[in-house]
Amino acid sequence: MGAPSRREFLARAAALAGLASAVQPGTARAQAAPRPSEFVFARLRYESGDWDYNPKVAANVLNSLVEYTTIPVYREEVVIGADADELLAFPFLFMTGHTLVRFRAREREGLRRYVEHGGFLFSDDCNHDVNGLYARSFEDEMRRIFPGPRTLARLPNSHAIYRCFFRFPDGPPQTSHELNGWGDDLVHEYLRAVEHRGRVGVLYSNKDYGCEWDYDWRNKRFQRDDNTRFAVNLAVYAMT
Repeated sequence: MGAPSRREFLARAAALAGLASAVQPGTARAQAAPRPSEFVFARLRYESGDWDYNPKVAANVLNSLVEYTTIPVYREEVVIGADADELLAFPFLFMTGHTLVRFRAREREGLRRYVEHGGFLFSDDCNHDVNGLYARSFEDEMRRIFPGPRTLARLPNSHAIYRCFFRFPDGPPQTSHELNGWGDDLVHEYLRAVEHRGRVGVLYSNKDYGCEWDYDWRNKRFQRDDNTRFAVNLAVYAMT
């Protein structure tokens, strides 16, 4: 899918103007609604599971965008439900958890509409396994929302997500939190995706990036390599 049309851009701007009554800022200190040009770290709220896990991820990712890019950012995380009319205003949507993922019919329809209108959902399984509750239930939901043989197909390492800003020629970077499957030395070497019109609408990870990025951004200076760089790629891909 190409760049948004003028009608879509104006619709997004109108939705952003009315956010104050529809979404929850990630902190108690509210501020003005984001501008259409700003990157907003939006987190998906769902009633069945621990959607609010890894609370420091947003600030860390936003810091990386400020550090490495010229993309203007909205300084607070925004929390929004899948059935909110304003969901289409956010090009990027983060989802995480350990436990059950179960959507209502209106939420399924909201996520389908979100992807069909060019939205990008990044779902990260904090269990970092292949058959945990989050994995099984999230994958079931994706097959219900996006039925078809290519649902959650393997994303090749040559995909634009791995080269749209920083280059990751070997595919998704490994995480220090990643477990070795069920003791069989399994490493999650690829991510999976739902695509719509040639563009990734849902990116699904079992690698636990949420825990990998869940630290105070000020501590990044103690790391030899910044492990949030892949998050920059996800934001850039969602915004372009």
